Amino acid sequence: MKVLVIEDSISLRRSLRVGLTNLGFTVDDTGDGSEGLSMALSGDYSLLILDLMLPSVDGTSILKAIRQAGKDIRVLILSAKDLTEDKVDGLLNGADDYLTKPFSFDELHVRLLCLMRRGTLNVNDSSVNIGSISLDLHLKQLKCGGTDAQLTPNEYKVVECLFTNQGKVISPEKLSEYLAGQYDAIAKNSIEAHLSSARKKVRAIGYELPIKTKRGFGYFVESH
Repeated sequence: MKVLVIEDSISLRRSLRVGLTNLGFTVDDTGDGSEGLSMALSGDYSLLILDLMLPSVDGTSILKAIRQAGKDIRVLILSAKDLTEDKVDGLLNGADDYLTKPFSFDELHVRLLCLMRRGTLNVNDSSVNIGSISLDLHLKQLKCGGTDAQLTPNEYKVVECLFTNQGKVISPEKLSEYLAGQYDAIAKNSIEAHLSSARKKVRAIGYELPIKTKRGFGYFVESH
């Protein structure tokens, strides 16, 4: 498993490289934002640990650029910026998780393991297709008969989590983790609201979202 660390603190970068290497990861690292962006776009990394405050190119710009390029890489933001709005912005800009400094290395390791388990695709690496409904994982769009349903970021992430885990019942707790990371939580009624809104948007263009509820357990995608 290849990990890229973009962090401008030399001591922290060294600690991460040593710790992750000892755990069996293959680690590349840099303290420069421009170099980090180039490495992320050209390299074959599964995980990216990304600081936000970097020289030359900031972390948010790096995150936006790799998402626009359609790179299939799990991103964990590691930042001293600990305000709720900072975390929300990071997640909405495409991060998969957000961990604030100072942090426990054990917690970082567990979060990386969770990111590695998320969203295993069962169709191909760019889209999930169910009948006339297609989830484009690179463009972050849900298309029904070729028409974009115009989902919000949270509506999309609920659908993405369920579509990429076909054949599994996903609990509200798992959906909450997928949307907000392990540090924060999203209430079950908020998940229901996002899902209800997504269903209405799909119905408005003449389709039905194939997501069902298994009472007491969670949600699943009905593929047939």
